[in-house]
Amino acid sequence: MPKRKTASTPPRLAKNPKPSKGAQVLSSKIVYSGKVFHVSSDKIKEPAGITAQRDVIHHSGSVVILALDEGGEEPRVLLGRQYRYAAQQFLWELPAGRIDPGEKALSAGKRELLEETGYRARLWTPALFFYASPGFLDETMTIFLAQGLTAGEAQPEEDESIECKLLPLSEVIDQILKGKIRDGKTIAGVLWLAETLRRH
Repeated sequence: MPKRKTASTPPRLAKNPKPSKGAQVLSSKIVYSGKVFHVSSDKIKEPAGITAQRDVIHHSGSVVILALDEGGEEPRVLLGRQYRYAAQQFLWELPAGRIDPGEKALSAGKRELLEETGYRARLWTPALFFYASPGFLDETMTIFLAQGLTAGEAQPEEDESIECKLLPLSEVIDQILKGKIRDGKTIAGVLWLAETLRRH
């Protein structure tokens, strides 16, 4: 890993292309409605002509913050460690959270970074936009690169307990390649950063 590279001019986020033709919904029924998401069971006719029953989890979308400290010899990435019940283990992850209905992704990113870590960032740049698991989930994830960090006091929600650390980028990449970091959004964001730095 080179001693000193910055990500001051990363590529701009491509606009999300709209599909040319969607599926025809023949029937739709909400089978579950919760605080964070709802589930519908839909009978559809897909663009290729296939008729199928699809169960879909609907989510308002998430924002992910790739917060970078560039004050030393090597960039450091801000990660949080928290217990994830669905995975039945503690995971190291980039700060992230749900985009509330009607909220802009950037506003959500600034809010989540402050709440989970106490940090604020001076410069925000869109990095990636992707679907978390499009086979059954419509959740999108927007990753922002956050630079010019200022530390502060975290403001976690009542059900959150997060340990935060700034780790050297090379160490984070090593943990990903060894399979010790298993969170998909973190893997995508960190490897995007590594490739961006390699190209500059």
